[in-house]
Amino acid sequence: MACPQPIGVFDSGFGGLTVLKEIVSHLPHEHYIYLGDTARVPYGDKSRETIIRYFLENALFLMEQGIKVLVIACNTASAYSAKMARKFFNVPIVDVIEAGVTEALKHTKNNKIAVLGTRATIQSGVYKTEILKKIPYAEVISVACPLFVPLVEEDFLCHPATELIVREYLQEIKRQNVDTVLLGCTHYPLLKDLIVKVLGSDIFVVDSAKACARQTSLLLEHTQKSSSEKCSFEQCKFYVSDNPEKFAKFVETFLGFPKAEVEKISLAGFH
Repeated sequence: MACPQPIGVFDSGFGGLTVLKEIVSHLPHEHYIYLGDTARVPYGDKSRETIIRYFLENALFLMEQGIKVLVIACNTASAYSAKMARKFFNVPIVDVIEAGVTEALKHTKNNKIAVLGTRATIQSGVYKTEILKKIPYAEVISVACPLFVPLVEEDFLCHPATELIVREYLQEIKRQNVDTVLLGCTHYPLLKDLIVKVLGSDIFVVDSAKACARQTSLLLEHTQKSSSEKCSFEQCKFYVSDNPEKFAKFVETFLGFPKAEVEKISLAGFH
């Protein structure tokens, strides 16, 4: 029996797999299509106009696959494109920023929250804006960590240089009295253990992937779009814009899925 309409998950590269993994754990009966724009990662050093164009090309491709929900698992794309996407597309949309902010506000006790993100996400100010909408007196410390995404993409998770870079970026946070740190990029949960090691266990680290999964589950329940047919994870379909072999190895390492079907596509012309 064919699988039902899939959930589409988009990211600039590998990082969105952290979101996919959490969504699958919440919704194991669903079918999934994942698109990683690996040819153009990272998005964090691109201009606003370029980020929006890239996002639209990716989103239009997923729409052509007949998805029932679009999960924007890229914080940078969410920062610049989520509101526009909700007006432009006629499928429900979940983005990691809204989910992450909600989760951070649940955990902070002193209303001092640090946000780690790409340069473009931090420059957009979206996290600070969304937090202050809900808690106007909150103190938000925003820290751009542009090297985190390349480190993850190159599988330097356990490299000694990675810890040095993490310590360098987090110096400012350690001087502040923050009690909650929000990982504002879906690549960053792969560095979570190291981030916790550097910051200490007293600071709560928010993984927006988990929050995004819960929000996706609630959305499907609310819209009555949940699948009633069991669809095995082996039927997940992965698309990338470059280097499918490298991506397949990452899927095997991170998801424990040794036979990922990964197809390289060209996104040129999706306008």
